[in-house]
Amino acid sequence: MLYENEQLQKICDELPVKCNKAIDFTKSEYSLLRAGRANSKILDKVLVDYYGTMTPITQMGNVSTPEPRMLVVTLWDKSALGKAEKAILAANIGVTPSNDGNVIRLVFPELTEERRKDLVKQVKKMAEDCKVAIRNARRDAIEGIRKLKNDKQISEDIASNAEKDVDKDIAKFIESVDRLSADKEKNIMSV
Repeated sequence: MLYENEQLQKICDELPVKCNKAIDFTKSEYSLLRAGRANSKILDKVLVDYYGTMTPITQMGNVSTPEPRMLVVTLWDKSALGKAEKAILAANIGVTPSNDGNVIRLVFPELTEERRKDLVKQVKKMAEDCKVAIRNARRDAIEGIRKLKNDKQISEDIASNAEKDVDKDIAKFIESVDRLSADKEKNIMSV
């Protein structure tokens, strides 16, 4: 969408940026959901009190996946194993860590049908939250366009066309979120 009015162009340029941020956030949240396989991203938000500083566990050592349903955390500083184990327990990621003095092992149990359905509900809620953010971006854009029209900076025809363009873009973003959500649901429900 190219418009002669700079303010209108700015409004139309900001819309995809806001929508893409919402979609990117939803993708990052989906990557943290546990779908029966070990994913090191689940530890991204685990913070350990390391010498008085809250440090992400992923910056304190290596996280590897030796088996599909197991994560092994090897810390560079072995004296921090106890604190890291407590931090993983406190993060409530649904897995109990086991510490053998050298590494921390996280074994992910097979998901039950009930747990899978709960995860699908979470996926749908996250998708709906993303759609709300996209609709809010649409509302902001439409209000900006109408303000320009009311201030007589653009004609009614240009405002009408811009609103239609905004609606077309929003429909594409909503469709993208629906596809993303359906893919994640399929991934979770596959045994």
